[in-house]
Amino acid sequence: MTIFKAYDIRGIYPTQINEEIIYKIGRAFVLFLKCKEVVIGRDARESSPSLFKALSKGITDQGANVIEIGLSTSPMLYFAASKADAAIMLTASHNSKEYNGLKLCRKNCVPISYDTGINQIEALVKKNIFPNPLPSHKGKIQQKQVFDDFLEFNLNSLNIADIKPLKVVVDGGNGMSGLTFPTIFANLPCTFIPLYMDIDCSFPNHDADPLKLENVKDIQKAVIENNADLGIALDGDGDRCMFIDEKGDYISADLITALVSKSVLKNQPNKPVLFDLRSSKSVKEFIQQNNGKPQVCRVGHSFIKEHMRKVDAVFAGELSGHFYYKNHFFTESTIITSLTILRLISESNQTLSQLVATLKKYFHSGEINSDVNDKEKIMSHLAERFSDAQILHLDGVSGIYDNWWFNVRPSNTEPLLRLNLEADSQELMEEKKDLLLSIISS
Repeated sequence: MTIFKAYDIRGIYPTQINEEIIYKIGRAFVLFLKCKEVVIGRDARESSPSLFKALSKGITDQGANVIEIGLSTSPMLYFAASKADAAIMLTASHNSKEYNGLKLCRKNCVPISYDTGINQIEALVKKNIFPNPLPSHKGKIQQKQVFDDFLEFNLNSLNIADIKPLKVVVDGGNGMSGLTFPTIFANLPCTFIPLYMDIDCSFPNHDADPLKLENVKDIQKAVIENNADLGIALDGDGDRCMFIDEKGDYISADLITALVSKSVLKNQPNKPVLFDLRSSKSVKEFIQQNNGKPQVCRVGHSFIKEHMRKVDAVFAGELSGHFYYKNHFFTESTIITSLTILRLISESNQTLSQLVATLKKYFHSGEINSDVNDKEKIMSHLAERFSDAQILHLDGVSGIYDNWWFNVRPSNTEPLLRLNLEADSQELMEEKKDLLLSIISS
């Protein structure tokens, strides 16, 4: 199995990813980008310090300088690297403890996906021929502290004076947000109830993936037991967040996209706001109602960031809990998202469940995965079978009707098709779901 993935480099340590290959990746990265300096942050996995040394040696041996920011979240790295030549986050995000990996960025924090450079880095690593610079041209390693500046930037990103003394449970999942969220909340009038905020990348309590319902059971329980106003669940490298309302109910991230868009558009009206094509129809309607220009985009952080820059979007949200801001270098910010939700609750004098209630107009299936042999053949058949719909091929195949829609898209890494659909009634959604699944399985 290759470690060179669609959006990053990732594998099990040390059998798939190790110091030897990371050293070569460091050299290949500099050779590919022709960069002069690389900012590197890392998570707290057991293998991260050793892999950082190998990566830094590869980069400096190839003639570029390393700016080491130490332990960080991915958003902290993006902040540190906003004006740098290139950046690498050493993390496997929400993957379990035996994994590690690299997120790669070129100048201006533009992500490097497989198609935009990881493929070329892979080819250079396999070729394993690197021109040696003169000893005098080798790079150096410099430490840089960015923590205080990063927190100040986030706290100044919106008016936190409007935030009321809410009671908030935050589940760090033992991931890297344990660095930042306690200090952020120390600057707020809120009662901060921490859950698994100690950084421990063996993830002893649950996987740091708040998209999976089994990983938010503890925070749901804590919200109810503490009579809290909301809960915030974070992932391993601090670039995704999901929300729990005061009743302990899990809120779909597309509805958070809608709420946050209202706040962003207040200061930047008539600007594009992006949402991924799995999102509820109510998101598009809500953005329009709040003087925004809604635009649908394909799934995946590299595609969304590229689309944002192309249309100069002020904000974007993804069903996986990634929320992106133009004012945060077109990258994710869980802190700005959390502060925005706190402020919306405070200003509206409504609960979080009341704020999202008006958005729950339609009936969504959630994402359903099916094992298939021929993904392309099935998607072509679906486009023909539903040819009376508005058919889109932005990401897989989508069919849009007045009272329901569907999207079927292929997994980048597995022989799976992923189905999402939504309808105006529960009955219609169930009927169309059964129909689509029968076509996919046949």
